[in-house]
Amino acid sequence: MIRRIVGIAGAALVVALVIAVGLAIDYHNWQQTPLHEESEAKTVEIASGSSVRSLQRKLEDDFQMERPLYFRLYARLSGKAQRLQSGEYRLPAGMTPPQLLHRIARGDVVQYRFTIVEGWTFRQLLAAMQADPRILDTLDDPDDSEVMAVVGSPDQEHPEGWFLPETYNYTRGTTDVELLRRAHRAMQRELESVWEERVEGLPLESAYEALILASIIERETGAPEERGEIAGVFVRRLQDGMRLQTDPTVIYGMGDDYDGRIRTRDLRTDTPYNTYTRHGLPPTPIAMPGRAALRASVNPEPGTSMYFVSRGDGTHVFSDTLEEHNSAVRRYILGQGDDD
Repeated sequence: MIRRIVGIAGAALVVALVIAVGLAIDYHNWQQTPLHEESEAKTVEIASGSSVRSLQRKLEDDFQMERPLYFRLYARLSGKAQRLQSGEYRLPAGMTPPQLLHRIARGDVVQYRFTIVEGWTFRQLLAAMQADPRILDTLDDPDDSEVMAVVGSPDQEHPEGWFLPETYNYTRGTTDVELLRRAHRAMQRELESVWEERVEGLPLESAYEALILASIIERETGAPEERGEIAGVFVRRLQDGMRLQTDPTVIYGMGDDYDGRIRTRDLRTDTPYNTYTRHGLPPTPIAMPGRAALRASVNPEPGTSMYFVSRGDGTHVFSDTLEEHNSAVRRYILGQGDDD
């Protein structure tokens, strides 16, 4: 009888060991099984407050993950069940359930990039954010003072120029206000820094005037090496009481009436931004200047040129006298060739 009992117990132990080994092998195989094998990475979004069970169901529905019990077991044994962080996560081909759990516990969410382009107007910036489906649109046709209030500068009435052109990382669901605040703080820091490094004798009374001048420089040239020289022309004209006579300010003042061309009547039509009819700087920036344009506005290149005209290829011809300038205009604008 005792032998029979011992035999039965031994047989049961062998069965139990076989089952345990089988489960261990199956569990190990589950740990090595990718959630998908497609060439393109996939994403999964974890809502705030999600539990391991809700995540498990999502993986079953979206990726047909097998052995859901193993998933919950691994999450609890690894200590990650209480460390799930909400957000959007990328799943490259071959990623396994344990690897995904590690990523979620670290909060390694998908990062996107949004670039504010040098020379953009604030209207273009808003349009670009509204066109990005991953950025949450919370500003419903805001007026200028509302924008500046929500970004933390209620004393400023006009948003133009106040957002630093740069590439910003963000996650899905980031609001337009959050991005604007970051870009605004970056511009405040940069402007403060360059203003402290300004050269003496500038005809600028404040950092804001430097921002205005920088925006004009930004819009005037696509050649980075010219920014300092163009800044020098504008600074000398301001010092001599000459009008800036720069087309980008006229275009900005025309608003929606600008159709791609500036006519003589546009140059003669007075607006607060028409630097052909008014002396000094316009009342606000006309675009978002980048770092190089900001530095040029407070550190202009020395020289004697007072005029410049576009060659038509993004660069300019600089002249000291009106006679030289008119000659360059005839050559590059009117197409009359060199003077004899």
